[in-house]
Amino acid sequence: MINAREEKEERERGIGMQYTKRAIMEGFLKLLNERPFDKISVVDIAETCKINRNTFYYYYQDVYALVDDVFRLETQRFMEQSGSCKSWDEVFVKATAFTQANRHAVYHIYNSINRDRLEKYLYDVIEAGMTSFVRTEAEGLSVPEEDIVALSSFYTAALLGLTVKWLGDGMKTDAQNYIADIARLLEGSIRFAFSHSASALPDKND
Repeated sequence: MINAREEKEERERGIGMQYTKRAIMEGFLKLLNERPFDKISVVDIAETCKINRNTFYYYYQDVYALVDDVFRLETQRFMEQSGSCKSWDEVFVKATAFTQANRHAVYHIYNSINRDRLEKYLYDVIEAGMTSFVRTEAEGLSVPEEDIVALSSFYTAALLGLTVKWLGDGMKTDAQNYIADIARLLEGSIRFAFSHSASALPDKND
């Protein structure tokens, strides 16, 4: 059985590992905000974080694994903090918070071999936010689960497409204004679709 001293050492080691991983991620994002992805090496990251290369390789196989871990952590953070979204633009703002806080870094990822990793991350967070929003809109209505899933998938794809287009255009427009214009056009569309879905269901008394 582990004793109190060993437990303390294990806890401190875990805290130290978390600190080092966070430092590596922050150093990587700092560099990525300054230069393209293919201009960043493990040596660059190690020097920025003031660690040696062996320490980097203790945590990550390569820089691509680091990118995956950054997106994994951001996805987890979004899932924990997103809550129920009440509008299209709220989904967009929450889902792209990391993107907007690291515009140059994300743009460099978008224009690198890691674009598929970025798009998967965006899909995951947008899907989570949009599904939450769609379920909120369906409250109080007799809507089949398959309709909720279908509409969530449809609007996720639409919002992802708009987000990728915004990235492809260099994020030159204000993100919130960009999506707010779309949101106003689509306001109430999900509720309207659900109303028709519910009214199309056979009456239980028939």
